[in-house]
Amino acid sequence: MSGIPVIDVSRSGSADSIARACEEIGFFCVTGHGVPDSVLRASWRAARDFFDLPLAARMRVAMPYAGYPYGYSPLSGETLARSLGDAAPPDRKQSFAIGPVTKPAHDITDPDEEFAWSPNLWPDELPALHESWTARYSALSQLAARLLSLMAESLHLPGHYFDTMIDRHTSAMRALDYPGATDSSVAIADGQWGASAHTDYGTLTILETDPDQPGLQVRRSDDEWVDVDPPSGSLVVNLGDAMERWTNDRWRSTLHRVTIPAGRRQSIAFFHNANWDAVIECLPTCLATGETARHSPIAAGPHLMGKFKSTVNRY
Repeated sequence: MSGIPVIDVSRSGSADSIARACEEIGFFCVTGHGVPDSVLRASWRAARDFFDLPLAARMRVAMPYAGYPYGYSPLSGETLARSLGDAAPPDRKQSFAIGPVTKPAHDITDPDEEFAWSPNLWPDELPALHESWTARYSALSQLAARLLSLMAESLHLPGHYFDTMIDRHTSAMRALDYPGATDSSVAIADGQWGASAHTDYGTLTILETDPDQPGLQVRRSDDEWVDVDPPSGSLVVNLGDAMERWTNDRWRSTLHRVTIPAGRRQSIAFFHNANWDAVIECLPTCLATGETARHSPIAAGPHLMGKFKSTVNRY
């Protein structure tokens, strides 16, 4: 695992293990997560079935304009390195994304917040995708809340500390399909990656990786890139920029990337975000005596939207 810890979150003491992982590398794998295997397998199969549809069918649920958050993004539709201001060739992947699966119960007064609650686009050819992905989104929302409760405890805060900041969360879930290097129908550009180096933007990410095709790499504090090869049945968790800012850089939102795999590779990532209007500022327990906050307060939603839109390519 090259220093990526595996944590059974069903056991007592897991909060302390999570804290160490967050401080040292910002990545860990979780077992005992409670997400039913049937939910994971059905949604994984549905994603593969989607990417196996003819391109014309996939394009019927394509993001209707550059910057729309949900739907299909074809090959070369995104360059994640741009979120850090880096120039890079388009990422060699295609994706399908959804956002919240239920309409908000609150009145939206910020016109920009409408962006995060944009309608999901579902292909008519695959009714199983809608059903299985709704179940997965709900299960991972619950797991994210559970992990944030453990994180709060490890930061010497009440376990419910983040609850009011995530009760209207605008999380996104995305399946990614990476053509293998042997796929002669998809050229490989100089300097191209499956997913170029980036950090995630929100609170945390929960990822299921391909059991047969590795590719995820994490940059450690010594600047060495290491492979992440999670145990069977586990899920990979990493911190996003919001958590790094909340903890005054005590915890790490770590740079990571995906290599171009030898064969076709799939993953499904759940990008957990705080409420649109949640204020991301230094937590009271993360500011030592005489220390000042390293970051100015930001609203979670506009930060997320700006980062996302910077990565989108026109197609």
